[in-house]
Amino acid sequence: MNNDSSLPSAIDSGDTPSFIGMASFMRQLASGVDMGRLAATAANNPDLADRLMGLSVLFWLTGNGDMALDLQAKAITIRQQYHLLTAGGRPGIRLLAIVKAGDLLENTPLDFLLEGSDVALDLLYVSLNLPIPDPLPEHDVLFIAIAQSDRNRPLLERLNALEYSFLRPVLNRPGRIISLSRERVSALLQSVPGLEMPVSARVGRELLLQLQRSERSVPDLIGEGDFPIILRPVGTHGGKGLARLDSAEAVGDYLSSTDADDFSAARFVDYQGTDGLYRKYRIALIDGRPYVCHGAISEKWVVHYTSAGMTESAEKRAEEAKFMADFDADFAFRHKEPFRVIGERIGLDYAVIDCSETVEGNLLIFELDNIGFVHAADPISLFPYKQPPMRKLFAAFRELLGRAAHEWQEQNQ
Repeated sequence: MNNDSSLPSAIDSGDTPSFIGMASFMRQLASGVDMGRLAATAANNPDLADRLMGLSVLFWLTGNGDMALDLQAKAITIRQQYHLLTAGGRPGIRLLAIVKAGDLLENTPLDFLLEGSDVALDLLYVSLNLPIPDPLPEHDVLFIAIAQSDRNRPLLERLNALEYSFLRPVLNRPGRIISLSRERVSALLQSVPGLEMPVSARVGRELLLQLQRSERSVPDLIGEGDFPIILRPVGTHGGKGLARLDSAEAVGDYLSSTDADDFSAARFVDYQGTDGLYRKYRIALIDGRPYVCHGAISEKWVVHYTSAGMTESAEKRAEEAKFMADFDADFAFRHKEPFRVIGERIGLDYAVIDCSETVEGNLLIFELDNIGFVHAADPISLFPYKQPPMRKLFAAFRELLGRAAHEWQEQNQ
């Protein structure tokens, strides 16, 4: 897909209804297309369910979550399966993704990985209150796109119990996703040479109040370390509710700022560079192999790409460009063994890692999940260097799908 303001038709050339997904809308918004024009395009879709679903995605991207959820719910009462616009032509692979109804951020954003490809993507929305069709809609490869969380666990367990009945290859198996809690991932990745991921422990509000009153110590809660510690509400991502606490006195102020009752706690690892800056890298692990997504450089220890000043700083972009260009021969090579062990122990076909390096040169893992955003929607005028590595990543994902489909066909001839 070109990075311009042209809009695709609401219906592709086939007979299957289609709606405009997140990747297309995000690209159009980033290139300056007027919100009203996008809304009109979605509203002109002749299929009511697709019209509602497309508008739901657009409202979500523009910050109106309540309206997005309402429109999505109305769409799903009409139909659970949705076909995304593809590059056109005859699809090479039919990919069916099982996604959770509700928050869009609780699903793997697959359409970003498939822009311009020959993969026909269908989303099947499910929940504990919605049936899982038997048999499933026609597909070549099945992808479980639901995030790990306490509230999603019953649904993932239901899918895990049904997995034996799925007749096509399954990527990102539900049983593996269930094991993606921060506590479980940190436990799996302890004692790996060259890798550091602080032990993450789940603690309740009362235990934290005891820590504040000095009735408990940091090792009592997480089994290691001392202040400073980092806290975040269980089940949150993207830095939501994340805080660094330097003393027991700070615990009370943090708890007064949130209604959450359960938290993930870990010791803070200072990864500040000698130049005073913090660097966080996003890596996609596809079939166990690392692919670079981006590298953010920030003055703050909580690094978010969108607020790190990458757009404003040519110097930061130059560093990111070099990091991405040299990734295979440098970062990925130096951390080859840790990445191999991560892939082996996590067991996912596709995962997203946020990481950095410690001052000792170890791979420092912040977060590992199956839902991190991986895209090539940044303006090419500012970030031209991202296109080659992202095309390489997308090609690797397409190869993963093709390999899964081919191996299944060979085994079932």
